[in-house]
Amino acid sequence: MSEHSIFDICVEPIELCKLLKIANMVGGGGEAKTMISEGHVLVNNEVVVQKRKKIRHGDIIEYNGKIIELAYNPTKKSAEFISTIVLASKNKKNKKRAKSKAQVISTKTATEPSNERE
Repeated sequence: MSEHSIFDICVEPIELCKLLKIANMVGGGGEAKTMISEGHVLVNNEVVVQKRKKIRHGDIIEYNGKIIELAYNPTKKSAEFISTIVLASKNKKNKKRAKSKAQVISTKTATEPSNERE
């Protein structure tokens, strides 16, 4: 078997396209999705074209001559992982706020004309 390195993940499962990005096997998420869809990525020695395939502890990923084996280690949280979680939660809060403001504005607009008629 070829030599491979162990890559620790703190969340399981992880999507294949995200894994390729955080493992620095590709330059970015777009490149990861393209390479996966074109069949250039192997998971456990099988070609995978599913971009969001769930990858777990023990899976072996091969791309462009690099081979990594996943190890689940919940205590190792990378700075990129933490900033991704923080950013995702901020975006979720902002979307909720925007949605609630939009509803308030629309209800005011709908009730104002009916108040003028009375």
